[in-house]
Amino acid sequence: MSHWDLVVHAFNWGATAEEIVQKFPGLELSDVYQVIGYYLKHAAGFAEYFEKRERANQELVAAHPEWSPKGLRERLLARRKTQ
Repeated sequence: MSHWDLVVHAFNWGATAEEIVQKFPGLELSDVYQVIGYYLKHAAGFAEYFEKRERANQELVAAHPEWSPKGLRERLLARRKTQ
């Protein structure tokens, strides 16, 4: 996932540009505003892109059940006991 994907994702989850810069200090506020503006102007074109990315992520996680957060704590604790 690129920095710009992260910006749009955070924005869609309700984060402001300022909050995004605080969370990702390597980003410049003016750049974040530009990305959000471009995204809002072209949101329809990005819908398919983000749907494809989400499907690809879901397929990847499905292919690797060990990455699932379900039961993660228990797996880590069990691994600690065997070491």
